[in-house]
Amino acid sequence: MKSSVVICVYTEERWEDIRAAVESVERQRRRPHEVILVVDHNPELHLRLKQEYPDAIVVENTHEKGLSGGKNTGAATASGDIVAYLDDDAVAEPGWLEALEEGFQDPTVVGVGGLTRPLWATGRRPRWFPPEFDWTVGCTYVGMPTVRSPIRNVMGGNAAFRRHVVAEVGGFHTGIGRSVQGRRSRPLGCEETEFCIRLSQRLPGAVMLFQPAAVIGHKVSEQRARFAYFRARCYAEGLSKALVASSVGAQDGLSSERAYATRTLPAGVLRGVGAALTGDPSGLGRAVAIMTGLAWTGWGYTVGTARLKLGRS
Repeated sequence: MKSSVVICVYTEERWEDIRAAVESVERQRRRPHEVILVVDHNPELHLRLKQEYPDAIVVENTHEKGLSGGKNTGAATASGDIVAYLDDDAVAEPGWLEALEEGFQDPTVVGVGGLTRPLWATGRRPRWFPPEFDWTVGCTYVGMPTVRSPIRNVMGGNAAFRRHVVAEVGGFHTGIGRSVQGRRSRPLGCEETEFCIRLSQRLPGAVMLFQPAAVIGHKVSEQRARFAYFRARCYAEGLSKALVASSVGAQDGLSSERAYATRTLPAGVLRGVGAALTGDPSGLGRAVAIMTGLAWTGWGYTVGTARLKLGRS
């Protein structure tokens, strides 16, 4: 089994992060078949990377500007059996690629996602920040499985797919998530959620697998650890979920979210209040953050759904 590792990049401001990501791939116990750096419409960065990494495949995004276009370009460029995606501000542990590949030993598995841990720029998690909302910073969150299990969708910054299925189902949707960042400054997402659901709908019996042994660390800047970003990210997620539901249907598009909102989040609120009552005042902050995050995500979904209906009328 050959794996092509794709890292999508877009700005020289992340130069040191990009270098750390590439170096972590080079240190893998199981060496990748190839490393592909996809540059999102930035000729200067493209040239600099070609000079810095002559052994890597450095290409420009040939699709619409944004993360989805970059992922589609990476898949089209790859020659491996597996396409593994790593965020440009993440570092993979040495056994990451090996663990992802092991997930594909079952022929029904078409996608594998790993465990993503936050690397806080301040060195520690903000005390008010609830782990149930680690998805707002691109990380594995409370509510996801803790053992190797089938799941509805993987998280895009730490995921791998059989290369042929990416093309078979039409690739990542360029109208969802960070593919529209050029027109809108909101921290949107969900491109991998829509892709995974669409893939499962078109390939009945296909399995998405969560593989906790495939571990990466995802860097969380000070700006993303602030409450203002947290709230904005939740609202943007709601907008993105509306697009997902419109694309693949509300039943499939919101199946995991219903359980998360009705089970995981209430339990998190109770834990926070309980912690506050036993001497940890930050527990109340976590409880409030959970309720705020749910409210703003729901509001974003309502606004996004209304906009889509108005667009069709």
